[in-house]
Parts: sequence; C-alpha cells; structure tokens
Amino acid sequence: MHDLDAIGTLRPGHPGEAYAALDLGTNNCRLLIARPSGRDFTVIDAFSRVVKLGEGLATSGQLSDKAMDRTLAALTICAEKLQRRNVRLARSVATEACRRAANGFDFIERVRRETGIALDIISAEEEARLAVLGCHILLEAGDGPAMIFDIGGGSTELVLVEAGGPEASRVPRILDWQSVPWGVVSLTDTVGRSEEGETARLARYTQMRKLVSDSFAPFAARVSEAAGHEDIRLLGTSGTVTTLASLYLELPSYDRKAVDGLIVPAPAMRDISARLSVMTPYERSNLPCIGQDRADLVVAGCAILETILDLWPARRLGVADRGIREGILRSLMAAELRSESSLRALQQQRSGGATS
Repeated sequence: MHDLDAIGTLRPGHPGEAYAALDLGTNNCRLLIARPSGRDFTVIDAFSRVVKLGEGLATSGQLSDKAMDRTLAALTICAEKLQRRNVRLARSVATEACRRAANGFDFIERVRRETGIALDIISAEEEARLAVLGCHILLEAGDGPAMIFDIGGGSTELVLVEAGGPEASRVPRILDWQSVPWGVVSLTDTVGRSEEGETARLARYTQMRKLVSDSFAPFAARVSEAAGHEDIRLLGTSGTVTTLASLYLELPSYDRKAVDGLIVPAPAMRDISARLSVMTPYERSNLPCIGQDRADLVVAGCAILETILDLWPARRLGVADRGIREGILRSLMAAELRSESSLRALQQQRSGGATS
C-alpha cells in the first residue's frame, strides 16, 4: 500500500540544532528531542508522563476536565523543554483520544492557546506508518512476512509488511494494516474494573479477548495466508510488550537497554499474560516494572497481545521501546535532507545556467 521514503544519512540543519517529536496518546504524553548523528540521531532530552487523557472516554464520548488538566500540566513541561533547546523543527501529534472525543478539537485549540504547542490529530493510518518508521529496524532477520503492532491507550494498530530482512536505509513496504478502537484504556473502561474473585477476573479477561478478536476478524482473514508462512516474524511497540519483557527478564526495575531489541519466545509472553489476568490489582501493582500506573491497564494489554498472537502465531516476539516519536524524528530529518538536496540541485542548475 505504501512505500516509505529511505532515510539516508541524516545531516540536515546546522550543528547544535535539534528536532523534536511529541506524541500525545490516550494514556501517555511523550516528548523526544534529538540531533542528527550519521544515519541515526542522538537523544538530548526526553519526557514521559502518564496523563490518562482518555480516561472515561469510552463511556462518555468526552475528554474529562480532570484528564485535560493533567495533560495540560504535562504539555506545559514539554513546552518549556522545547523553548530551552535549540529546536530547528518539531512535530506534535495527538492520536485516538483526540480523534474520538467530541471535544477533541476544542482541547487541541486550548493546548495551542495555553502552551503554544500546535498538536496535529493524525489518522490511524498515519499512526501506523510512523510506528513502522520508528521501529522497523528491530525486526528479527528472516525471509518471511512480518507483522508490526502498536498497542496504545485508545487503539491498536496492526501492520503487515513485506518479506525480507531489516535494512537501516530502507523502510519495509506496508502490504496491509488495521486499526481497532481497543487500547489498554478504552478496553479497560468498556469492560469495567470490577475484579472481585478469580472467576470474575477470568470472565473479564475472556470478554476482553472476545471484543478484540471480533474487531480483528476482518484483518485476520486477509492475512491468514501470510500467517501460514513458516518464517513469520512479529515486532511489538508499546508499554504492554516492554512491561511483559521486563517481567520475562525478571528485572528489578525497568531498563530500556535490556528491553529494546529483545527477542522473547511467544509462549513465555502468553504465560505471563495468563498469570497477570488472574492476579488482583494489588498483586500486579507490587510486581517490578508495573506499579500503580499500569496495574489496572496491563490486563487489557495482555488480552490484546494474546489475540494478536492468535492471528499471527509467530514463535518469537520482538520488543521495541521506540515507535511514533522516533518515526516523527526520522520523517522530519529525511524531509529536511530532501529539501536541502533539492535546494543544492537548484543552485547548481542556476549556477550552470549563468555561466553558459
């Protein structure tokens, strides 16, 4: 469906100038500021905060006042960081919560007025494209087709990409994609948070799995032939997969270097999901790398992940602690590179014309 542009060597702008990417999701507000460095970039500042912007959205259809206030407080910090750094270009995006909320555009305007940040509400397709652009390099090597997925707060994106190994300079072509309105926040809010007794918790988990499975069904049918390939690969970018990977490694606290790029056996991720699904919120909150913020949402993430493993039964799962923000940065830098190349070509053409 889409051929994403090659990145090439990232040398736009001037020394010391930075690029920024802000991703306002349904659950988190994340900022990344970086400078070009050869074929990659070096992060010079970052910010991440759980804001729960989409809390209650599934039932009310609106962003709540408390959720908007929490988010504005986080965005104010982001605005201060952007001002302190020598940012050449920035792009700020909002995803499913602002797409779905009746007052989403009003909130975007309020953010612009109060912080100066101009948020762009992107489509689910653009969200999927940016996620692929940001993390595709971590795809496990192999000749078979690959699936990249992003479990968010308000939606989940699944992207089928062409067969072939990862290459730093080329993004794999997207063959098919699907976005469903189930993320860790929207699924939790829809099914409810009542967890009295193990039987009730299992029933709740089963209901989550069915809702997600029904939504994925058309996409599952379209990719069923590709899913039968003996060398399929799978890569996930989200708090769910990084949290479960941390539990798999038995980390005492989260370590991005240990998790980003990790390859985990799929059955191990299923086992961890099954254990979490029957735990009480208190038990989950006391596990390393989960804590209070994720204790009530990680079960929904597990339900989504297991459903993905049903439709794309890869033997292993790649884990990425990178995604939309990195995709935005690469897009900005690549666009600058193309612009500067075009400008140089025009100047050379004019120079040649003047001497002829």
